[in-house]
Amino acid sequence: MRLRQIAPLGLLLVAFAHGARADYIVLRNGQRLEVTGYQLVGDKYKLQMVGGSAEIPASEVAGIEPQDVFTPVIRLKASSQAPYRELVEKSALRYGVDADLISSVMGAESNFNPRAVSRKNARGLMQLLPQTAARLGVRNIFDPQENIDAGTRYLQTLLVRYNNDLALALAAYNAGPQRVGLYGRVPPFPETISYVRRVKSEYTKRKSSAHGQPGERPALPAAGEPPSAATPTTGQF
Repeated sequence: MRLRQIAPLGLLLVAFAHGARADYIVLRNGQRLEVTGYQLVGDKYKLQMVGGSAEIPASEVAGIEPQDVFTPVIRLKASSQAPYRELVEKSALRYGVDADLISSVMGAESNFNPRAVSRKNARGLMQLLPQTAARLGVRNIFDPQENIDAGTRYLQTLLVRYNNDLALALAAYNAGPQRVGLYGRVPPFPETISYVRRVKSEYTKRKSSAHGQPGERPALPAAGEPPSAATPTTGQF
């Protein structure tokens, strides 16, 4: 199917807009289009996308899926200190994970909203699934201290599992170790690829801001050192 370009960027064709969020238009052929707004006009959808607008027959649309977007509690500049820094540093010291990496993951996962709940039912600052939180001994998934501690512990197991390969660890945090294992690399899902890039970019900014140099690798246990016996090695699936 070919999308017909009908308007330059900035021309609003939609009856409503989603602001900073985006949705996926899922086509019957399996293709997923990321849009910032859409409107059903007659038998066609008019789509607003980054770079312009397009229209497609409504008969070719199988569904519309929202992205997980959360309202920020605090809007940050890259150079400012992240929220919950004291709790983050406590977990960083406990599990040997760079505090700036934890904050970067937290920002991408929940935008620092401790009450965030995704459409996949991931919850809290580090977006833990209830079953994962239960395995990690979390009693109150919305409690910032418990959520950060458990999320950091889980992130540490992934960093150790993938020999400090940050891209693979982040991909597993987002899509699950099973899918990383299936593809042997970052899974080719737009959401996961975007997630890895966003976290790495924010992490680099934080390290550059703090030290005036390119991003550093996260602090971890020595290469090959296994996590504690109580630490789970399965993903959030």
